[in-house]
Amino acid sequence: MRISNSARWVATVLFCMAGLAAAAQTPAASQPVTATTGAAAAAQTTSPALPAAQTPAAGQQGSGALTPNDAAPQDTETLHLFSREVDLFFTVTDKRGNFVTGLQQQNFGLLDDGRPPERVIRFVQQTNLPLRVGIMIDTSSSIRTRFPFEQQSAIDFLLQVMHPTDRGFVEGFDVQTDMEQDFTNRIDLLDSGISRLRPGGGTALFDSLYKTCRDQMLTLQQTTDVRKALVLVSDGDDDYSRATEQDAIKMCQRAQTIVYTISTDTGPSKDKGDDILRQISDATGGQAFFPNRIQEVAQGFLNIEAELRSQYSLVYVPADFKQDGSFRSIYLQCLDPRYSVRAEKGYFAPKPPQ
Repeated sequence: MRISNSARWVATVLFCMAGLAAAAQTPAASQPVTATTGAAAAAQTTSPALPAAQTPAAGQQGSGALTPNDAAPQDTETLHLFSREVDLFFTVTDKRGNFVTGLQQQNFGLLDDGRPPERVIRFVQQTNLPLRVGIMIDTSSSIRTRFPFEQQSAIDFLLQVMHPTDRGFVEGFDVQTDMEQDFTNRIDLLDSGISRLRPGGGTALFDSLYKTCRDQMLTLQQTTDVRKALVLVSDGDDDYSRATEQDAIKMCQRAQTIVYTISTDTGPSKDKGDDILRQISDATGGQAFFPNRIQEVAQGFLNIEAELRSQYSLVYVPADFKQDGSFRSIYLQCLDPRYSVRAEKGYFAPKPPQ
């Protein structure tokens, strides 16, 4: 999911002294578009079907650009406007966990902050956006005996998932984060980065996840749409972090990053670490995998690779949107009860410019 807090487009208005009065009466370019889902529809159901995607009316400028006055300009004023578009990636599965494709926009109901969207801009099946994937491998002493399987599985995953337009990075974490290879599309460099990781030390899972989303994902600058995801391989234990689990989840949501987790806990009884991994994945729209044997860690990577190439993309304009930095919840469901939807639980609205 992506919502742009920076200016999506800039309208440059050239004013002359004679045209100031007329320009002051021009409606603001960021006025919301009239909602396409009426109040009656919202009253009938708590999960209304999505409205049909719309395009700008004839004669409208899709970019919102204003035509400058023909007279010789005296001053130049630059208006910075923000986009209210929300990009939401989601996965649909049946009761057996198989991916479901071929569904249409009308098969889904969506509430953003408790209200139907103002309008849907685009609905796409099985998107193939470029990936920006980070591999986070727990290198604490608690996983020492399982470490070789983690390394080899991560290498195999990158060999399978990386396309020429994709980028990935590799890091290990124990009490601190060890960035072995920053974003690149070179598999040999990523392979070398994974091979250099060594286990040892305590575990600061929440600190590492918080820092990675803040430094690697939140600051990621792209000229085209990309899908951001982290693959976290760990037993879920944390004995060193200053950040809390909720701190880490909120930073992932701010960075609009899906987190997939693969547990390395293969003991007969499950502990709180598994619950933590599941909660992180659920909150960010990812999935948690719990192999029964350490040799099955590779299957978790394969499942993630299949999911990243089997998702839907929905772009919409939320209703009653406020640029206040608040958290806005997302409720998305398939109207067919046989299918389940996995998506982010929400996102943070942009804050007003300082």
